[in-house]
Amino acid sequence: MKLRENDHIVGYVFVSPFILGFLIFTLFPMFSSLYFSFTEYDLLSAPRWVGFSNYQKMFTDDDKIIDSIRVTLTYVLTSVPMRLIIALLVAMLLNRAVKGIGLYRATYYLPSLIGGSVAVSIMWRQIFGDKGLINAFLGSIGIHTTTSWIGLPATALGTLVLLSVWQFGSSMLIFLAGLKNIPGTYYEAASVDGAGPVRKFFHITLPLLSPIILFNLILQTISGFLTFTPAYIISNGEGGPLNNTLLYSLYLFHRAFVFFEMGYASAMAWFMLILIGLITLVIFKTSKYWVHYES
Repeated sequence: MKLRENDHIVGYVFVSPFILGFLIFTLFPMFSSLYFSFTEYDLLSAPRWVGFSNYQKMFTDDDKIIDSIRVTLTYVLTSVPMRLIIALLVAMLLNRAVKGIGLYRATYYLPSLIGGSVAVSIMWRQIFGDKGLINAFLGSIGIHTTTSWIGLPATALGTLVLLSVWQFGSSMLIFLAGLKNIPGTYYEAASVDGAGPVRKFFHITLPLLSPIILFNLILQTISGFLTFTPAYIISNGEGGPLNNTLLYSLYLFHRAFVFFEMGYASAMAWFMLILIGLITLVIFKTSKYWVHYES
């Protein structure tokens, strides 16, 4: 019995770094921000309780927050479906036993490892700049332009979407794992019945892969709402032009660390948490109409 109690103590010792990290760096900051969201706090003076004034201000006195929500929803609704579609197509191409397939998989996954870095965002800004790679390519085929694609209101957000789509590697690996779990006998039976590749995809691959699609959809949707680094670097921290790259997270950063309105920024953070939770709930509730489980 004494040895068993010692084993429990050893287990608690090993798990204590995670518990302490969760309490100190996750749970405590969350409840602190919830308190600050009901206060006026500038990081320099003591918080002053203002009740729901910050939440009221968000939708009555701040037109810019509506722009940031619009831009963020456009970004998520555009980038997430494109990212998942390309990830699935590439996963199907890589789901083959050919020579060197491991190298191809690692190559396609690499952008997901480095895509969120500051260096890649700077590179992306140079590629779509007025003297960037895109304009150089257009000039080589006779289309001479000095347009800065990140400086045009119509195309600025599109550059962020392309950067997001380029980082499809993590979703691709998850799709690839799901494809490998589909029994090959299903496709053999479909071939005997005369089914072609298109019918196999829509009647076998998609239904059996739908739980994986749901998983990837939720992960990428949450990730899309939390995107910050590319928008900050590519727009030089301004969210321009004309607020067309002002993602919600970037505007929250402005309120917190540019204008030092920490209480208002905390309220924005909790609103985003509630919004992501509601969207995730809607996805789960509607999944019963398109997700098929083996049982």
